[in-house]
Amino acid sequence: MVKLNLPKFDFKLKDADGKVWIFDGIRKKYVVLTSEEWVRQNFVRYLIDTLHYPKALIKVEAGLTYNRLSKRSDIVVFSRGGTPWMVVECKAPGIVLDEKSLMQASVYNQTLKASYVVVTNGINHLCFEITSVVKSLRELPSFV
Repeated sequence: MVKLNLPKFDFKLKDADGKVWIFDGIRKKYVVLTSEEWVRQNFVRYLIDTLHYPKALIKVEAGLTYNRLSKRSDIVVFSRGGTPWMVVECKAPGIVLDEKSLMQASVYNQTLKASYVVVTNGINHLCFEITSVVKSLRELPSFV
């Protein structure tokens, strides 16, 4: 897989059905290893192993409803009180982070109402704090 702009992590991989699978420690199952999944798994490990976000407060592929449509957010980090604190939209490394990517994460956040929105392709990471205004951050916030 492509080298990402994240620390290097070890993963459990297996070959089955002519595909490579990666173990998702949050969902506790193997999932097909796509380019986007590679980014998602690395970013989750970055949140947990490097930034020390609590693993128990992270949900991967969380379902949500927007305008009666079923959607799935890539990563949601919850506050200790159980409310969405950060939503992360993951793209494959070859995807340019543009207005469309940001809009997708913003649509999810219309429902989730998290304080932080992150969009990453594993190479570039965009983080925004959402209050009464949207503020671009240089780095991800510390989990409190």
